[in-house]
Amino acid sequence: MAKVKTAKAAYRCSECGWQTSKWVGRCGECQAWGTIIEGSSAAAARVVTAGPVSAPARPIGQVDVRSAQTRPTGLDELDRVLGGGIVPGAVLLLAGEPGIGKSTLLLEVAALASTTTGGTGTSSVLYITGEESAEQVRLRADRIGAITDRLYLAAETELSAVLGHVDAVEPSLIVVDSIQTIGTAEVDGAPGGVTQIREVAANLIRVAKERGITVVLVGHVTKEGAIAGPRLLEHLVDVVLYFEGDRHSRLRMIRAVKNRYGPTDELGCFDLSEVGIVGLPDPSGLFLTRRDEPVPGTCVTVTLEGRRPLVAEVQALVAKSHLPSPRRASSGLETSRVAMVLAVLAQRCKISMHEQDVYVSTVGGVRLAETSVDLALALAVAGSTVEQSLSSSLIAVGEVGLAGEVRIVPGVQRRLAEATRLGFKYAVVPRGSLELGSGSPLKRADPQLMSFEGMKVMEVDSLTQALQVAFTAP
Repeated sequence: MAKVKTAKAAYRCSECGWQTSKWVGRCGECQAWGTIIEGSSAAAARVVTAGPVSAPARPIGQVDVRSAQTRPTGLDELDRVLGGGIVPGAVLLLAGEPGIGKSTLLLEVAALASTTTGGTGTSSVLYITGEESAEQVRLRADRIGAITDRLYLAAETELSAVLGHVDAVEPSLIVVDSIQTIGTAEVDGAPGGVTQIREVAANLIRVAKERGITVVLVGHVTKEGAIAGPRLLEHLVDVVLYFEGDRHSRLRMIRAVKNRYGPTDELGCFDLSEVGIVGLPDPSGLFLTRRDEPVPGTCVTVTLEGRRPLVAEVQALVAKSHLPSPRRASSGLETSRVAMVLAVLAQRCKISMHEQDVYVSTVGGVRLAETSVDLALALAVAGSTVEQSLSSSLIAVGEVGLAGEVRIVPGVQRRLAEATRLGFKYAVVPRGSLELGSGSPLKRADPQLMSFEGMKVMEVDSLTQALQVAFTAP
């Protein structure tokens, strides 16, 4: 008799949907660990017939956009990152390390939003806390002055109870702190699991879109820095924000890695203290070290965060190593870029560091990921190696290539204008970077030295030439 084949139970990845006939610890598609769950094998596609529509399709020019206009939050630095403010019906996801100040920031935003007067009067705000009691949140609100009549607070961990509070309060803004603590009995699993997070987020997003309510979700992060839970959560929400900073410093920074309503390259800076959190419209001075005499191994650069130039200092320490394999440590800079710059210095400039430990860092806890920091990093490492200091009035901007060339970076004139405002007098930039703009006040004295708004600008082609002119500057 012919054997009848029966459908075997299949396992699928809860992150990307990849299927396998047996359980494995790691997904073969997205490489995520611990996401393989048991489920039925793939079924044939079903034919779906046409059904009623929620609203008829209209020409795109007839769609009313007034309901999607941004509303300022009251924190200018947050509005800068969001692209002007929050949008009704938008869902935001704010992630950050424990104790970084996420709850303080959102409590401040909730208090400001509850005092904003719109077309229908003062808006109501609902703050759902699943990690703390209502009394603990009240104590924090007293400390930062976030007590208003239209700010409602509830301590809940059940999704149905959260939706009940939404029906009772009818808020214009909902803050859920955090999404990992809210669960529902409709699906299996403990709160914080992949299935629970997906179900809770889907229901909150549905409520936000149907009623035009802005929802802000607080998300936990893993030890690698990624948002805990399914990757699908980041695809469902409209805005993904990262709140970062050194826990031993008062400086906090917020970045947008996804924003459907604005830019994703802006940076917001805040000062977190015991009495609340305030924006820092001019944070450049926080990333510099004040000293009377120049020190070997330091160089100042100007990085662009969106349209904002930030003056930051790069520090390097090169010391003799007593280990078979010398250490390479970096803080605030990308490890791969640091390794590349060290290799270019060794091969193209003959600055050998194969028997020395190299430590590089930024000042103030700022994270510099732009390639324009390469030149300042190379000058700082070279200065520490030869024990020679750079001028305290000098900045360096440029990308270093593997052939030892210094490449042009965008926005050089904007960077130099910010450095001039802060009192810097000399700059080392790639050759031709100032000639890209039109109508700039340039004065050329010789083929290498130029003047920009009173600053002496030295143009270079290679890293070797940059080392020569930088260490001979007054």
